[in-house]
Amino acid sequence: MRTHYCGVVSDADLDKTVSLCGWVHRRRDHGGVIFIDLRDREGLVQVVCDPDRPEMFRTAESVRNEFVIRISGRVRRRPSGTENPNLISGQVEVLCLDIEVLNPSATPPFQLDEDNLSENVRLTHRVIDLRRPQMQKNLRLRYRVAMAFRRFLDSQGFIDIETPMLTKSTPEGARDYLVPSRVHPGQFFALPQSPQLFKQLLMVAGFDRYYQITKCFRDEDLRADRQPEFTQIDLETSFLNEGEITALVEEMVRSVFRESIQTELPEPFPRMSYAEAMRRYGSDKPDLRVTIELTEVTDLVQDVAFKVFSGPATSGGRVAAMRIPGGASLTRGEIDDYTRFVGIYGAKGLAYIKVNDRDQPNESGLQSPIVKNLHEQALRAILERTGAENGDLIFFGADKAKVVNDALGALRVKIGHEKGYLTGAPWAPVWIMDFPMFEYDEEDKRWTACHHPFTSPKDEHIDLLESDPGACLAKAYDLALNGWEIGGGSVRIHRADMQSKVFRALNIGEEEARTKFGFLLDALQYGAPPHGGLAFGLDRIVTLMTGAESIRDVIAFPKTQRAQCLLTDAPGEVDERQLRELHIRLRQKVETKVEVERSN
Repeated sequence: MRTHYCGVVSDADLDKTVSLCGWVHRRRDHGGVIFIDLRDREGLVQVVCDPDRPEMFRTAESVRNEFVIRISGRVRRRPSGTENPNLISGQVEVLCLDIEVLNPSATPPFQLDEDNLSENVRLTHRVIDLRRPQMQKNLRLRYRVAMAFRRFLDSQGFIDIETPMLTKSTPEGARDYLVPSRVHPGQFFALPQSPQLFKQLLMVAGFDRYYQITKCFRDEDLRADRQPEFTQIDLETSFLNEGEITALVEEMVRSVFRESIQTELPEPFPRMSYAEAMRRYGSDKPDLRVTIELTEVTDLVQDVAFKVFSGPATSGGRVAAMRIPGGASLTRGEIDDYTRFVGIYGAKGLAYIKVNDRDQPNESGLQSPIVKNLHEQALRAILERTGAENGDLIFFGADKAKVVNDALGALRVKIGHEKGYLTGAPWAPVWIMDFPMFEYDEEDKRWTACHHPFTSPKDEHIDLLESDPGACLAKAYDLALNGWEIGGGSVRIHRADMQSKVFRALNIGEEEARTKFGFLLDALQYGAPPHGGLAFGLDRIVTLMTGAESIRDVIAFPKTQRAQCLLTDAPGEVDERQLRELHIRLRQKVETKVEVERSN
């Protein structure tokens, strides 16, 4: 039906007769001559319809936006001064010889070049939304990125192996999506949160370099960089240590960026411990493009009269300062806005000091409601440690460490981008290493795994598994880029005795371990090799590359933040017969006598 894509017709095709198929992007009637911008996945070409072919011209008069048409015509050069340098086809046009309407279109719900569309409208009419040039560009880039990963991994001897989508429900940090079994009444499969256990089994089976680009599922609260179903580039390898795995992966990421968007990432990627990242940036995925940092001042305010500071400082909390160079010019309204912002993260307020004269560490040189409650020695030490100069402003966070880190970490990024405290580098990757092995759950009064229960502890920290789990560090690593975690992984436990020790630290008894992970524990007894791996979020990487605000803009058919598909109206109800086949009965609300009386 066609000889060329619309967007690739060029002056190399001058005087050729071409056949093109696509959608009418725009139709313009210029006093007897009709111009049609014809669009397909490769772009636009201008088609000129002259009235000297009456039948063809009548058809051209009838077409409207989004009609699907086929044309044949002769390629000629555009008149001087009408060229479009932004298009491959911008030097030429096609003189239409014949036109056929393959399918008319109803008036679309919005124009493809319309700005400020609500996301709900776009997702409800996703098919039309996907025709927009930016969405076409995003998904084509996604394809190129996936292929670049495949090419690199193939060149390094990795084998693409599929793992099951219907599997056993195991605790991996988020809620599972459950699938009821018709054949086994009352029993359920789970959709995988990751292929974690199966890729470890593949290492035991001798496939020493595995990968797949696969769907994963987590039933968790959503945000801009999360979806209930998402795509991982998942890999695992045997006989490589922590440094060798991260070096290989770093080479892969640089190769993918170079091939996909012709960008060279810095070499080598900086490395930072988890403890240092939290201390300096309040985040384990710091945006290193932002030059502002946090400063620890907990030890400086333990004896001050200001209980907001001394309380957390003497009870295991954190007090951190954040210097904003030139920040004394911030208005009271701006400070109030920032105070409301940190409240999102649990902060009860946002103390500050404006530095007018650093040589007078008192109410004469410092401007703030809190200065009178801080003695001069503490103020002088804070100014010294933060490096504050005249004209600067210092924000403070004081609370439990998590609240301080979350609040100031987010505020740091917000101010950095709003006020221009940036390095100017477009890309800032960083490896975060030496994660804690465990974190304590105050509600359940037990240790939980920071990554997952199959992560190996540092060799020198094995003895801490029983004596001091909170001090135990893991062979775990995350790769952050521009403030987004794009990948993470660890060296795994490959010995059954070590896995049992970790289960004991997590208060997972032998019976529970056998029930949930028996198949893995059995496999580890049969010569499991040392192994480790990593998983990347394909959606997040492509989002960063495109500069989109949400990963929903790089997924063909995403869910909303309420985990709904507006296009297909899913999730939806199913009929009673389907439920009976699955041996499921929905709980119905039974009105009590009191409720009936009230309703009457």
